[in-house]
Amino acid sequence: MSVLPDLHLHYVQACQNLSQPENPFIAHVLQEADKNDEISTKGITLKLAGNNHLVPVPRVTDDDLGVLVSVLGQAAFVTGLDLAYNVLTDAGAKTMATFLQENSSLRYLNLMFNDIGTSGAELIAGALHRNESLVHLRMTGNKIENQGGMFFASMLEINSTLEKLDLGDCDVGLTCLVAIAIALTQNKSLKAINLNCPLLSTQQEETTVHIARMLRSNSSLVELHLGKHEMKNFGVERLCEALYANSSLRHLDLSCNNITCDGVKFLGELLKRNQTLEILDLNANRIEDVGAVYLSEALLTWNRTLQVLSIVSNNITGKGLVALAHTMQFNTQLSHIYIWGNKFDKDTCVEFSELIETGRLKSGCTDVAPYKVDGEIFLAELSHGLAKHRYWAPRCATVAPGAANASLEIVSVSEY
Repeated sequence: MSVLPDLHLHYVQACQNLSQPENPFIAHVLQEADKNDEISTKGITLKLAGNNHLVPVPRVTDDDLGVLVSVLGQAAFVTGLDLAYNVLTDAGAKTMATFLQENSSLRYLNLMFNDIGTSGAELIAGALHRNESLVHLRMTGNKIENQGGMFFASMLEINSTLEKLDLGDCDVGLTCLVAIAIALTQNKSLKAINLNCPLLSTQQEETTVHIARMLRSNSSLVELHLGKHEMKNFGVERLCEALYANSSLRHLDLSCNNITCDGVKFLGELLKRNQTLEILDLNANRIEDVGAVYLSEALLTWNRTLQVLSIVSNNITGKGLVALAHTMQFNTQLSHIYIWGNKFDKDTCVEFSELIETGRLKSGCTDVAPYKVDGEIFLAELSHGLAKHRYWAPRCATVAPGAANASLEIVSVSEY
């Protein structure tokens, strides 16, 4: 049964009982939470991220976490915990694992960019064998390595509650990725997974082949991030072959790979037949004009499902960019396009300026804005994009909660 919202008082008493000095940042957050009139009915996420750029805060330590979880043990109205960018180690992971085994209300846990290693990953993954409440876990940036990732792969074979898992930048390797792909052939609950930036020692694309095989049979995965997988055209072809039979995936992130126009040709053919994919991220590849034309042809005549396309930094010149601009005039379903980092010419600037000024392309749905110098139109960069809030969330109260979700909230699970 949940106690009345009086988190700060319980925290002060717990610090005294455990002879632990108060962390002023935690105390302040709990005081603010106590002022929330709806805390006991709607639940709340405690935002204790240590990367506050406006006001430097003392980062949460393992000892701080021990006191905090003793307070939250009976606070069922706390449904989310953001501990990103702190200094938690494997000792803190042990504390959190115990809390997850005993807690039945926490739905969101963000541990990104702490100092948790392989043994900490084993403890947290082990706790999720029994936990039936957590639906969103972010481990991003903790160097759990391949063995730590294997523990999460084993967890996915057992856990049927978790819906969103972020293992990006965790230094996982080939064995882990293959094990996760195999686990997801049977797992029916996971909707989104981030596997960006693994450490791969091979150029044979075995991981892509296994992930493609998984996509043939998986019917629950909605969002898949495969950035920095050293993927080439061969791997893209395998993924496209699998996605012809897949009717669930809506967000595909292939950013920062080695995809050229030949690989995009397979994606173009896929878009002509696929009626599910809504977001395609090709940021930082090398599709060039030929690849852009392949995409524009598929989107012009065939596809009416894709809503978001990112082709940032792909060595595309005016020919390819103008083709995509013309496509947007006829394909009204395509609402977001990100093009910065390519080679703009005069025609590109004019075409995208017209799209923006007529309202066809809203300023919040692209990463460029037109401006004039001596009567000539140019494009300036806006800080928008699919990865805008991948590593940080806006703290300003005027920013809508959905703005922190890089996938436009196509997966309903979030920290809010």
